[in-house]
Amino acid sequence: MRDPASLRRELSRGEFVRLLYRLGRQRASGVLTITARASTRPEVLALRHGCAIHGDGELARRAIAARLARLAQDAVSLLFESGVTSVLPPGATHAAPLAAWARSHLEQQLDGALAETLARELGGARLSLRPELAPEPADESDRRMLAAMAQPRRLDQIWPLARTPRYRLLAFLHFLRAVGALEVTGAAADHARPSSPAPVRAPESRRLAALRTLGVDGSADPDTVKRAYRRLARSLHPDLQPDADADRRRTLERRFAELTEAYESLRELGA
Repeated sequence: MRDPASLRRELSRGEFVRLLYRLGRQRASGVLTITARASTRPEVLALRHGCAIHGDGELARRAIAARLARLAQDAVSLLFESGVTSVLPPGATHAAPLAAWARSHLEQQLDGALAETLARELGGARLSLRPELAPEPADESDRRMLAAMAQPRRLDQIWPLARTPRYRLLAFLHFLRAVGALEVTGAAADHARPSSPAPVRAPESRRLAALRTLGVDGSADPDTVKRAYRRLARSLHPDLQPDADADRRRTLERRFAELTEAYESLRELGA
């Protein structure tokens, strides 16, 4: 989608977030007027280079995010007028990137049930990116995930290349699919693949399995868990063993991914 001179749409919940992502991705500038079906009062946002302009401070940024999240829960009427504003409104000194908000909003939707459904639906297909909609990488994990999807691969092939916790990878895939950035081709999921991500466990089962992976018992406190993770991470991180041969490196990548997934699971569960 190019930056239009004027855009008027009636949007469902999913379409609203997808369009905001694309306005952010295209670095659109103008005025965005959004009216929820259940409301007669429109929300008006000034956009500059794909960002919603807001007043100074973290509270103002959070207020923008909260307004967008509230609108995303309903069908809306949207009017975008490109180039209407060329200067910052009085007192507006900060900007909230729409593409980053859309990603965060969508990734936060992932829970255990949705993760299991997503893994089942995508497990046997070949996944790749639509380059024109690919997000800017936020960190090294993003770069590895994007690189792994530069060509069509199955989920069980992407995971070891991405070297990132399973839950994070699935959240990323959920976001990509929701904004139309994910190309999916091939057969339906094949649950028999031994290297595919493990099924989602109930919280207590996940906690105990993660503790076992880190080599600590069920009574371990958060500091003990953190120390165990750091100790094992130093010994398993592939980049800290540059002399490892190809087979050894693949083993390290798999074990480091399992270790990081276990630690992230414990953090999610508050353990």
